[in-house]
Amino acid sequence: MLYKARGEVSQCGVSGVMMTFYGKLALLSGIVLLASCQSASHRQQAPAYVPDDDMCGASQFQNFIGKPLTSIENMRFGTESRAIAYNSVVTMDFNLRRLNFMADEQGKITRVYCG
Repeated sequence: MLYKARGEVSQCGVSGVMMTFYGKLALLSGIVLLASCQSASHRQQAPAYVPDDDMCGASQFQNFIGKPLTSIENMRFGTESRAIAYNSVVTMDFNLRRLNFMADEQGKITRVYCG
C-alpha cells in the first residue's frame, strides 16, 4: 500500500502503478502500429551507370590513324596508354580510361580506342 502525505492510505495502491505501466505500454504499441501503417515513400532509383565510350579521349587522337606506331613513342596523352603492335600479346583487362593504339603488319596505326 502507498501512503499519501497526510498519512491516509491511497485508494489506487499498486493497481494505479500497474495501470500507468499498461497505459504507457498501450500508447507505445499504438504509436508503433500507426507508424507501421504508413505508406512507404517511393524512391526513384538512379538509372544504371552506362560508361561513356570515350572516357579516355580516343576521339581526340583519331588523326593518328594511318601514321606509323613509332610516331607516338615519346608523346604524353594525359591518361594511361599503350601501343599494340601487330600480333603482339596484350593483357585482356578492360580499362575504359586507357588509350590504345593498334597497328597493322606494316606498323601503321589502324585503330585508336579506349579499353
